[in-house]
Amino acid sequence: MKLVLQRVKSASLVINGEVYSSINQGYLVLFGAEKGDTTSQADWLANKITLLRCFSDENEKMNLSVKDVNGEMLIVSQFTLAGSVKKGTRPSFDNAMAPDEAKKMYEYFISKVKEQNIPVKTGVFGAHMEITLLNDGPVTFILEK
Repeated sequence: MKLVLQRVKSASLVINGEVYSSINQGYLVLFGAEKGDTTSQADWLANKITLLRCFSDENEKMNLSVKDVNGEMLIVSQFTLAGSVKKGTRPSFDNAMAPDEAKKMYEYFISKVKEQNIPVKTGVFGAHMEITLLNDGPVTFILEK
């Protein structure tokens, strides 16, 4: 399971020319599920990102979590995170979780973040989405479990 976590001042997601969801300060989370991933990995990652201290305190030190700043999360499924470009010039998605299983894992992950009392917005699994963000820093982390 892989996440790309970006600290944002704002982010919005458009589907078919219409704003589907948007957040203010918080995280844009790109979520990718791979074959063999488990709910325990999703539990760990959901807990990790809600407690991760990536926001600056009054001394400009990364000491505050998304909870501490009353931040939000925009969580978007992105199967290309399971892609490999090790061979050739065309990405391989052989390691990506099957779509029906990946959708369940994505929804499970969202539910675990919501249990942490974090306001969550989402995309639509499998849809073509356009994301606009104002990256804060920039601060970006890649998490794998």
